[in-house]
Amino acid sequence: MFEVPAGGRRFRALELLVKQKRMNKTQPVPCVVRTGGLAEEDSLAENVHREALHPLDQFRAFQTLREKGLSEEDIAARFFVSATVVKQRLKLATVSPKLLDIYAGDGMTLEQLMAFTVTNDHARQEQVWEQLFHGCNTEPYYIRRQLTEGAVRATDKRALFVGVDAYEAAGGIVTRDLFEHDDGGWLQDPALLDRLVIEKLKAEAEKLRTEGWKWISVAPDFPYGHTAGLRRLDGHAVDLTDEETATRNALEAELDGLEQQYAEVDEVPEEVDRRLGEIETALAAFNDRPVAYDPAEIAFAGAFVSIDREGALRIERGFVRPEDEPPVEPVQAKDQEARPDGEPSGTTERGVIRVGADGTLERETEAEEDDGLKPLSERHVTELTAHRTLALRDALASDPDTAFAAVLHALCLSAFYRYSSGSCLEVSAKSASFGTQAPGLADSASAKAIEARHQQWASQLPKGEDGLWDALVAFDADSRAALFAHCASLSVNAVHEPWNRNPRRLAHADTLARTVKLDMAAAGWAPTVDNYLGRVPKARILEAMREAKGEASAQLIDHLKKPDMAREAERLLAGAGWVPEPLRTPDAQSVEVDSESGAEPLPAFLADGGDDKAGDPTASDPEEPHAVAAE
Repeated sequence: MFEVPAGGRRFRALELLVKQKRMNKTQPVPCVVRTGGLAEEDSLAENVHREALHPLDQFRAFQTLREKGLSEEDIAARFFVSATVVKQRLKLATVSPKLLDIYAGDGMTLEQLMAFTVTNDHARQEQVWEQLFHGCNTEPYYIRRQLTEGAVRATDKRALFVGVDAYEAAGGIVTRDLFEHDDGGWLQDPALLDRLVIEKLKAEAEKLRTEGWKWISVAPDFPYGHTAGLRRLDGHAVDLTDEETATRNALEAELDGLEQQYAEVDEVPEEVDRRLGEIETALAAFNDRPVAYDPAEIAFAGAFVSIDREGALRIERGFVRPEDEPPVEPVQAKDQEARPDGEPSGTTERGVIRVGADGTLERETEAEEDDGLKPLSERHVTELTAHRTLALRDALASDPDTAFAAVLHALCLSAFYRYSSGSCLEVSAKSASFGTQAPGLADSASAKAIEARHQQWASQLPKGEDGLWDALVAFDADSRAALFAHCASLSVNAVHEPWNRNPRRLAHADTLARTVKLDMAAAGWAPTVDNYLGRVPKARILEAMREAKGEASAQLIDHLKKPDMAREAERLLAGAGWVPEPLRTPDAQSVEVDSESGAEPLPAFLADGGDDKAGDPTASDPEEPHAVAAE
């Protein structure tokens, strides 16, 4: 007796032919007799290649073969599919049996079942299904969002800094989506991840402490402007050794040779392109030299230890807090002169107001004979110096170069010397801070350029403000103009602030933008899921696509759910140069403002109260009221 796991229908057809006497019952028929193998494998192969099984039957059949010892690769080879497909099917079979029964009864779609594979917690799967089923929102993307709520993506800079392997070695759980691109999955224990981040940062801080810093501040991230009010030490780059200099020269010569050799070639060979990249990386390392500081200054300065946007360690050294500034030695008064006979002279000490060469009032102690001159009263001195001030204003107005230097001097005192009042000009410029920290603000191209320029100027100015005037006068006209522009730029505030609506300020910001031809796309801003696309309704995403790519491109994604639409729009808009309305430079048509009431008309993009849902990137679309109810 033989069992027929494959070819049963053909066997019954042969029986029918014999019954109809159209075939001899002893006629030989080709058969495959297998003494090894699994009958279930043959049966599954027969059905898969002839007519597709119900997916659930296929999931369970793959699971049966896996339980009988076949590897994923073996199953894939037998059924002419990839190992990834087998892993996906096996993953589906691990969903809660209750949900599998719902799927078998057509109470759930295959896409919904796939969404539940992001976690192995059956209780959580069933809980989410019950919540969403009664809330009328059972979209796959929403199921994934609920199941990964509170989890941290593997692309988060904290995860990149610690490493997923280290997180898992510490007992952390990572869930992955085998059916959609998940950027490496989700880390399910944020508390564990934060603890590992702090531990690693503290370990790096301990290494840094051996350099002798007075304080070290540690945090995964510091807000933009966290060094405001702190003085930065002037360090010097460590010089290259003779061996390093020779290596750098050799690399530069090799780079020049390769560039000249392949200058006229349309396509550079892969190995040459790889070598060019290696040389550029090595030269960049030579240029990025460590900075050394005076040990005496290190004793009262500190450093910040954090993580940059790429998940790498960021160390900012050499900052001095105001309370840690070393005390200034007081000027010692001259000893009182003695009479030639050694006896003190018959004089009395009086406080006298003296007008200094720079116009400041100084009180000095001078010896005066009892019957000598008496000091001027402070009121009288005030009246006299008022005349001098007017004369000085008039003289300064006739000397534009000196006036420019004086204003630059005042701006530099505010920008580079904190808490200084060493200027007679009542001109001040406050550096505009940001009450709201936008995502990626500190790591933007503009922020890095401003910081680099500020440090470049700081290295050219004297450490103390006493020598600032002479340093500025010694600069050439172009240098003074560039420094003036830098100091003025630090005071710009074009932020739309609901609590500080000043229409004339924002109108002036638009005027400046037009004058300097500001282009936010050229400045490095591009729409992403985090900074725009994930925080606006679908209608605005499609509007962006139409403006940047045309109606045809918008139609490519208009059927997608919002998370998928935002991700696809980010890909399509890359390099298109599109920016939303708040970032555009308006035309020279001024907005009429009621000068008496100071009322500011809301811009078009805020006339409906805004789109951002108070900054919540997970807020639902107005067109999906059921999602709001579920949340």
